[in-house]
Amino acid sequence: MKNLFINLKTALLNQKSDTHKRVAKILLRNTLRISVAESCTGGLISSRLTDVAGSSAYTNLNLVTYSNEYKKKYLNVSEETLLIHGAVSSECAAEMAQGLQKLTGNDIILCTTGVAGPDFSENKPAGLLYCACSFNGETKVKEFKLNPKLNRKNMKFRFSEEALKMVLEMIEPLEIEV
Repeated sequence: MKNLFINLKTALLNQKSDTHKRVAKILLRNTLRISVAESCTGGLISSRLTDVAGSSAYTNLNLVTYSNEYKKKYLNVSEETLLIHGAVSSECAAEMAQGLQKLTGNDIILCTTGVAGPDFSENKPAGLLYCACSFNGETKVKEFKLNPKLNRKNMKFRFSEEALKMVLEMIEPLEIEV
């Protein structure tokens, strides 16, 4: 019953979120471009960003690199990083961001890798997210630990929400300047 309540509460919060719209507003006002490489969010961040009218002005290339093979092939994540730290690691998230920045040259880069659950992956628990965000030559990587009792759909949404909030943290000073 507790799991049902946790998931219902999260689903209701999901419906009210406008984080993607706030990000889009700042991107549009400042003519910035964003690219996203997603693993555990499976394209949800890209979907949310493109739910906003005019999104073609700020997004041009987003990738879902669910497998290690494509993290290596398109984002230049090293085999060594994957072997030593795993795909679900701050090191992998940082390399994903570096690779996507090199590939696109966009103003903002956002990358996610984590475990959406319900089971462990790479001996790492459901609810573990690493997010890398690059802006103005600075890359930040954050670790998030969400409630592992969330169902997969709600977990992915919460992951996307944390990632978009991270973008906001980095670009909100631009909103104040406008």
